[in-house]
Formats: sequence, structure tokens, C-alpha cells
Amino acid sequence: MRANQVVAVAIALLLAGTTAACSDDPAPSTAAADLGGTDRSTVRDGGTLRWAVDAVPTTLNVHQPEATADSALVARALLPSLFRLDAHARATADPDYLVSAESTPPGQHPQTVTYRLNPRAVWSDGTPVSAADFTAQWKALSGTDPAYHSDHPAGYAGIESVTQGADPHEVKVVLTQPYAAWRALFSPLYPAAVTGTPEAFNQPLADTFRTSAGPFTVAGYDAAGGKVALARNPHWWGEPAKAEELDFLAVPAADRLDALDQDRLDVAALTASVDHAVPAAGAGAAAPPDAAAAAEASAQALKRAEALPGLTLHRAAAAAFTQLTLNSSRGALADPAVRRAVARSVDRQKTATAALGPLGLKAAALGNHLLMADQDGYRDNSSALGDTPAADLLDQAGWKANGATRSKDGKELSLALLIPDGSATARRTADELAAELTAAGIAVKPQAVAPDTFVTQHLATGDFDLALFSWPATGYPGGEDRALYAKPRPGPDGLPVVGLNYARAGSEEIDQLLDRAAAELDPAAQRDLLQKADARIWQLVHSVPLYQRPDLVAVRNTVAGAGAYGFGSPRYQDVGFLKG
Repeated sequence: MRANQVVAVAIALLLAGTTAACSDDPAPSTAAADLGGTDRSTVRDGGTLRWAVDAVPTTLNVHQPEATADSALVARALLPSLFRLDAHARATADPDYLVSAESTPPGQHPQTVTYRLNPRAVWSDGTPVSAADFTAQWKALSGTDPAYHSDHPAGYAGIESVTQGADPHEVKVVLTQPYAAWRALFSPLYPAAVTGTPEAFNQPLADTFRTSAGPFTVAGYDAAGGKVALARNPHWWGEPAKAEELDFLAVPAADRLDALDQDRLDVAALTASVDHAVPAAGAGAAAPPDAAAAAEASAQALKRAEALPGLTLHRAAAAAFTQLTLNSSRGALADPAVRRAVARSVDRQKTATAALGPLGLKAAALGNHLLMADQDGYRDNSSALGDTPAADLLDQAGWKANGATRSKDGKELSLALLIPDGSATARRTADELAAELTAAGIAVKPQAVAPDTFVTQHLATGDFDLALFSWPATGYPGGEDRALYAKPRPGPDGLPVVGLNYARAGSEEIDQLLDRAAAELDPAAQRDLLQKADARIWQLVHSVPLYQRPDLVAVRNTVAGAGAYGFGSPRYQDVGFLKG
């Protein structure tokens, strides 16, 4: 994922509400995926399915800076994804596009990936999917031409060549160095006409996007009216789409419960609707509402979501995780011993109960920075913190017990905890964390900040002590997430460039381990490198992973194939209305 897209998703997750937990139990906080009906034979042909989005996306090019999660949601129905992730982030080749895809084995250089394309795969204008599409996308995203407005996703810069193989249905991609996440490349794949020149690549690709190679194609794009209409692709060669039309409707989170209740939507994510519910006017709520009023509004919104007639509220662990970031460049937290004392003071299971209990979710731990609980190889590495009690760590660092709050050189150990404003879950978690750290002699003052300034004015500038927010999780660990933990390097002015490492803590060893993991083609060897890197991140006390946050998605009971997908994504040709 591109750097600015990661930040955009992080901001979106702030709005959705985040916070956390931990234990040695590796079980996920909820199901890996929760869908309503997955058997195509039970789904009737026809009908228009109405799906809520935050806004009509300004682009369907997911590699443009303006792309959003809604851009990707719509694009998946239109474009080839060579590999699909299941709910556990396991990648499998999509037979609609690939007959096979093979990489040279570990140790063989250079790494060459051979794609055998489905010979029936064509763009909606009749042009076959071919090496020309791969070549154009590689050159657009490699970073060699600054005229392309993209942050250049990981992997493309390492491609040496793209050529046609033995026939027009074979594509060979040669990489300059091994790249473990090669399955993430070319998903989605755009037609060469869209990526072949900077002028074509940089245009919005929204209402002008008409060439698809998926089960659907764009039938209407009305930004002012808040609607993207997709119709069945008459050139689609795979299993036919069940729904006749998919309508993506712009419905703000605050209006979704009403829209569902009034039968104006069939599928709607409700995490933000519940977490950011606003107390009713005249209900005694302050302006802005106090924490108690916000918590009550959230509880009532959840009850309403669970009781909506004719709908089911699906729950699953999202492809995102919540963590507590510690600013290692500021004040007392510049001392690793103090950071370790903070981490050791957090009762993550108790925090989980406070955060997730009111949502009716199991409180389970996340003990890894690089792998989610649902992924193969997951292991809780929090024991790398050591077993020295927080009190002993603080004593050794010179922060002496002298009343409720420890002090040193006449200064109290007091930390500000940055949380997204308006999130009931974040407030519950912050209150629990404050209680836990206060018991250890560390005063914590939660500070609610508007989501639109959370990153730019605080995380990026270093204006915080502790910060509570979520990051998107990757199905291909060790590469895309490197930026979150990369050691800051001096810039032209001599000051460290932190990038996405808002904790400002890093090491050469962690960078090297993540680089080796990104280049390791043997899955078992890669997992071993990831565990070592994660243990070092724990020891550095860069951040404390708390939990894999949940998705709440309401789906009409007559709809199949939709719900909370986890790491997965919709198989749009299967989504539709049940028979009978």
C-alpha cells in the first residue's frame, strides 16, 4: 500500500473508532469472516443491490493519491485481481484470470514469475488481457517517471523486465532481487490504455472509466447525486453475476441506521455509525457531548443495529489493528526503560474488556506488530518485553515513588494520551489505560483531537507522548509495513525523516530483518525472520499492539455473499438476493 494511502486509511480508521487488548491466547477477537450465505445455487438472478459508501470516489485508480477505501471497493468489481486473499490472508490465484502463476524457487536468481493467463480474459472493449497491460502498469508504478502521480506501491521498482512468454497468454516478470510479496503485484490490473501514459494515468478515472475486465462494468457515475451504478459486463467470461445491478450509494455513517430502517440500503458498514453515535438533541447531552452521553449514544446505536428488522449485524476481525504508539523522541519516553515500564503497566486483557465488551465482542489479544491473529505464523511475542516489573524499571530510571505520581528532579511523570475525538471506544480504552498507568505511578491525561488534524498536526510533528489509533494490516507482511518501523534517517537539513514511523524509534537490526523477510521466498524462513523482527520491535517498545479491530456490517437477510470479510473481499458475481 502506498505511503499516503496508508495514512488515509489510518485516518479513516480513526473515524471508525479503535482500541484494545492482549493476552497469550492467540484466538482472534471474533470470526475471521462473517458472511450471509455463500452458496451461489441459493441466489436468484436479477435485482439491484444497494451498498453504502462514504462518498462517491473521485477516482477508481487505487494507485492515485486521491484513492480511498471506497475506490478499492468499487474497483474490485471491475478489474482483475490475479490473486485473492481469503479471510486468513492466504493468497490464491483467481482462475478467472490465471491458469497458473509460478515463481522460481528460493535461491535461484534472478527471480522470474511466469503468469499463465486465462485465454478467455478480455477487457470490455474486446482487447485481450496481455503482457502489454502488465508492462504499462509496471512502468507507471516503478517510480522511474515522476510524471506519474503515484507513491509507487512496493515491489514495482524491483522489476527488471516484463515480456510476453511462449504465446500471448503467457507473461514473464523478472525481478532484480527476490520479492516475497510478488503475489501482491498487478492486483488490481489496469488496461494499458489507462496506465500507458502519465496523462492517462493521472486523470480521475471515475466517471470516464469505462473499460473493465470484471463481472461488472460502470453504467452510471453521479458524484453530485451520490451514486455509482454497476451493470453486468456483457463480455464477462466467468460465472455470470447474480445481481443485475450494484448501486454504491453515498450515505454518511450518521445516516446509515435510518437508511437501513427505511429500506434504502441492503449492505452497510456500521462500525463508525455505532462508535461515533451522537447523543440526541435535548437528551441532556452537553455540546460537545460528554463521555457518558457519547457512551450511551453508542450503546443505543448498537442496540438499534442489532434489532433492525429484516437485517443481520455481521461481525468479523478487520484487516486493521489498534496499537498504542509511544513517542520515543519526547520527554521521559526517550528513555527505553520508561517506555518498557509503560508497556509493562498496561493490562491488555482488562483494556480489551473495557473496549470490546460493550460491543458484544470477545476480548482477545494481539501480540504481534507484523502478523494478525488470523494469519498463518501468528505468534504473541510480547514476552520479549522481559519480566522486570514496571515499578523496578521506573526505580532504575530515577522516577521515584513519592505520592500517587512518580517524580524525578522535581518533575512528575505525566503523559498526554492522544485519542480520536468522538470515538466512544477510544474514550473507554483511554480511561482504562489511564487507570492502569496511574496505578503504576504514571499520570495519563487523555487528549481528544479532531481526526483531520490527528496525523498532520500531532503524529507527523511529534506533538504527543502517547497516541491511540489503528493501522491497516497487510496480507503480505514484511514489505508494505516496513515503513511503520523503519529507522528514521537524517534529511537534507540534518533532522530525522520519520515518514510513517511516528514512534521515532528504530534500529539497523530491525530494518535488516524486515528487508531480509521481504526478500525471502521460503515461507517458513520468512516467518522466522518476521518473528525475530517483531521481538526486536517489542524490545525497543516502539508501540504496543492491542487488538485486531472489529468490523460491524449490516446486511439484509435476503442478501447472500455480503458481510464482514476480514482480509477477504467480495466475490461480486456471487453477491445477490436469495431465492424464495
